[in-house]
Amino acid sequence: MAAFRWKSFDENEDRPSKPRRFGVTEMRSPHHTLFSQNVLKVIPLFSSVQFAFLLIMLLTRALTQHFVNTDIFESMGDFVDGLKFSGGCQSLMPKATIKKIIDMAHEHDVYVSTGDWAEHTIRKSQSGFKEYVEFLIAGVVECKELGFDTIELNVSSLGVPEDTLLRFVRLVKSGGMKAKPHFEVNFNKSDIPKYADRAYGAYIPPSPRSFEYVEDVNLLIRRAERCLEAGADMIMIDADGVSKHADNMRGDIIAKIIGRLGLEKTMFEASNQKTSEWFIKQYGPKVNLFIDHPQVLKVECIRGRNLGANHVSVLGSEYF
Repeated sequence: MAAFRWKSFDENEDRPSKPRRFGVTEMRSPHHTLFSQNVLKVIPLFSSVQFAFLLIMLLTRALTQHFVNTDIFESMGDFVDGLKFSGGCQSLMPKATIKKIIDMAHEHDVYVSTGDWAEHTIRKSQSGFKEYVEFLIAGVVECKELGFDTIELNVSSLGVPEDTLLRFVRLVKSGGMKAKPHFEVNFNKSDIPKYADRAYGAYIPPSPRSFEYVEDVNLLIRRAERCLEAGADMIMIDADGVSKHADNMRGDIIAKIIGRLGLEKTMFEASNQKTSEWFIKQYGPKVNLFIDHPQVLKVECIRGRNLGANHVSVLGSEYF
């Protein structure tokens, strides 16, 4: 990191160095492209036109060795706290490749999250609950052996009862890993209790699955609180219905979630730079964000109160 001249935050901002408990930036791994782990070695400082040209160069293997060897982690490792394998993509990759990427992340103090691994596990297991739990335990062990640090549990995709979700959280924690439940603000109507907030543990007859989804931030918060009580380390909040578009941010929902769960225990998915800027302007640099890899440097500039227009505040002038 010798190439950097670290920007200065205000002293009262109290933004610590890694590993951080707040002000965390988790980066989505590229998984809908033909890139290998080498995409992590390209600095995301390009406009859409420049990036399209860069993509053509990559696919035709015409990219110069200078950019191939310029690793995101090496050039911006101080700004990346976590790497998430999105879409369960690690389930389709050779273990040697996964291990190589994870080891590279760990060399730069970056934790690695499984992404949608649990949903993939459920789809593979069509047996009874006992056999499924054994399959899940084996999966947790395998993830730990590969070097994953966090297992994310997408509550909406899993579609399991709350007591089963809490079992998953405890199972992940007992395996020595961090658990991060992923919630959406919209719930299937059949999952919403009919008798207000009934005591946890009371028997509720299952309802037929519905195609209707209902917004219920109170239910999200109650279930998230129970996950935290069960040992979950952080709660991920999906962008859909909350922070998908910068011109339609649901500040009321976000404020309620942060008010009940706290900044340190929540992470918000920010779909683009404008939504990231909104979060940081409203809640300061301590807010935890999940972003796409091209946003890393811009988000760090915003955290430093430089709105991303001038990267010299982060990189030394000798970098350019």
